[in-house]
Amino acid sequence: MMISVVILALVFLFTAIRQVGNIRLDIWQIMCMGALGVLLTAQISITDAIAGINIDVMLFLFGMFIIGQALEMSGYLSHLSYRFFKNARSIDAVILYILFGMGFASAFLMNDTLAIIGTPVVLLLAKEHSIDPKLLLMALAFAVTTGSVISPIGNPQNLLIALGSDIHYPFLTFMKYLLLPTAINLMIAYFILRISFRKHFTSCPLNHSRPSVTDKKLAALSRLSLGLVVLLVCIKIMMALSGLEYDMELTYIALISAMPILLLSKRRKEVVKNLDWHTLIFFVAMFILMESVWNSGFFQRVIDDSGLNITMTPMILAISVILSQFISNVPLVALYMPMLSHADVTITGMMALAAGSTIAGNLSILGAASNVIIIQNAERKGKVSLGFFEFARIGLPLTVLQLMVYWIFLV
Repeated sequence: MMISVVILALVFLFTAIRQVGNIRLDIWQIMCMGALGVLLTAQISITDAIAGINIDVMLFLFGMFIIGQALEMSGYLSHLSYRFFKNARSIDAVILYILFGMGFASAFLMNDTLAIIGTPVVLLLAKEHSIDPKLLLMALAFAVTTGSVISPIGNPQNLLIALGSDIHYPFLTFMKYLLLPTAINLMIAYFILRISFRKHFTSCPLNHSRPSVTDKKLAALSRLSLGLVVLLVCIKIMMALSGLEYDMELTYIALISAMPILLLSKRRKEVVKNLDWHTLIFFVAMFILMESVWNSGFFQRVIDDSGLNITMTPMILAISVILSQFISNVPLVALYMPMLSHADVTITGMMALAAGSTIAGNLSILGAASNVIIIQNAERKGKVSLGFFEFARIGLPLTVLQLMVYWIFLV
């Protein structure tokens, strides 16, 4: 029996029920118990556990959390929200703005970035217009997951595929194969949400009130930091399109962009103190648990012993979605890519791996890091809890339909 796999199964179980007796557990607490379990049972050494923590991801999240917190504290995030949504006069329009606006933005600013910035925005919209916050949170989760498919920098697994395979002009290649099906899938997400929350789609017009910026100095620094993010991402894209070998790491982009706030703001201590530290702790624990599961070799043997043709596009899509729930999408891609490379899989196979491993996040809360960021932030800031089965009830049919669309376009 693989103890690491059993502990992973228990983490899924407790994430689903979130209740032990009279104690309600947060997702970060459950993941911490899972990490502690594999450490105490010696399924992973302290050295391997530390090595398994992806420092680049942690620093990227830290930098983006700094920017997101400063934007929110200064009131500038509310100002940006008003400017973006002021012409959305109905709930239908708000959902479409979230799905397509934040969805396509996530393809270039990365899905975790939009999850960090977008959560307080949709919570504010929900409060201002008396919209069910769960509707907007799920729209945001589906938007940043689905939209990030179309770009090699939309999420970490796409970046791994772009860098680790023989894809020439990755931005153009991802767009060529994945832009149209992704646009269709964002529209499918709209219809699924409209059916699932049909009682909440009223015909009452929405009137948006212009918010005031509460701290102009912090707002100016936040605006500078956000501008740096956009500028550096554009430079990264231009460098990639021009064929330059140097790659500007997303970690550097996040940390450089956070510097104006950390170095120049008098409220930097308050910003750091109010960061979502629980989500950062969650990721540390997740890396340790997933490294232990990876080292067990359990899922690698499952694939090897399955006897299935794992190089066929439908199988790549299915395996990517299913296994991403258990070992996370980045380890899944790291496991799957060498198998496909040795089998000389065509470019469509790699695109199927990118699509499948990414939209796996629409199936369950633990399917994508951005889901955890959104839900943890919602529970901390908005006191809104989105359950495992609540998410999967809508995410499962959505994922199945989206898989079918990608299959049609990639076969």
